Formats: sequence, C-alpha cells, structure tokens
Amino acid sequence: MTTLTCNHNPFTPSKVVCIGRNYVAHIHELGNEIPQSMVVFNKPNSAITDTLRWFSPETRFEGEICFMIRSGAIAAVGFGLDLTHADIQNGLKAKGLPWERAKAFDGSAVLGAFVPFSGDISTLRFELHIDGVLRQEASVDLMIYKPDVMLREIESFMRFEDGDVIMSGTPKGVDTYAKGAHFEGSVYAQETLLVCTQWNVC
Repeated sequence: MTTLTCNHNPFTPSKVVCIGRNYVAHIHELGNEIPQSMVVFNKPNSAITDTLRWFSPETRFEGEICFMIRSGAIAAVGFGLDLTHADIQNGLKAKGLPWERAKAFDGSAVLGAFVPFSGDISTLRFELHIDGVLRQEASVDLMIYKPDVMLREIESFMRFEDGDVIMSGTPKGVDTYAKGAHFEGSVYAQETLLVCTQWNVC
C-alpha cells in the first residue's frame, strides 16, 4: 500500500476519487461537452506514487488541487498530477467504455506532500510550472463543482476511508511531457504559499 505524508506524518489512502470536467475552459480545450452531473472516477491505491515517470509520448499531465479526507471532512490540502494515456482514453471514449486503462494505471496519481488546512477553501488556488514556465493555474472559484459539493455527491454513493484523497479536476493547459522535465506544483490560499512539490521526470 502506497503511503503519503501530511506534516511528515504518514497516511495511506485506500483510493483517490477524481472529479472530471470541473473547469469550463478545460472542457472546451478538449472538445468535450459540459456534463449534466458531476463526473467521478477512481484511482486505486496502486496508482498512487510520489515519483513522476514518463510513460509514452501520448501520456498527458493534469495538475490539480488535492484534498485529504478525515472523518468525512477535508483535513489537508496538497498538489497532484492526474496522468492520462490520452490516446487510450480517446479510443475508450469513442466506444463509450470506462476509462480505467487510461486513468487508473500504476503510477498515474502523482501526489506530493499534504498540509493541514482548516481555512477558507474558496481562497485556494494552484500554479504548475514546468521547466520554469507557468503551464497551468486555477482557483476554487473557477470550479463547476466546489469542494463541499464534491463531498456531498461522492458520499451519496461511496464511503470515504480516513486518508482518502479527492483530486478536484484540472484547468486548461494539459499537455504531454518529456523525460527530464522539472515540475513544480504549488497550492496557495490567496497569496500565501501552503505547499510546494517538485519532481524531475524519470
């Protein structure tokens, strides 16, 4: 079982619950339709890693604000990358098939450190720099489904275990990436830096 850290204390998510199509600009970027209800899919514990690997020329990064859940509430915040085999996903979508092969493969949930957070969630935002260039940025106020709505909707059909993680969706700017690239993902509350994680693609 893969473990993560929150203030250097280890925790083990049983799963990562991902929210798809949660930013309008990203929906338009990929030519998708705005969903009538929240899009939810899971990544198993085996998908979780703290190492960013290169898989194929068609593998895409998607930066996201991530929330760790404890006692049914958001307890901590971090930054993560939802990796996607874009070519496989496009083929599955065209046939109306599930996305697991494209989204839930081992190493597809790249997560950094988490920090406790009990402040105003509406102030959260993130930035993703790759090789020093800003590639993605977004804030909670741009989300179609806000964190409290995510919690209620997920809990209507699925139980959270303590330590489970929600990946809250990605904004526009997703792309493929190269071996050796340097990623830096940061989460802020307004202008206050909460947590920053760096990876070198191996």
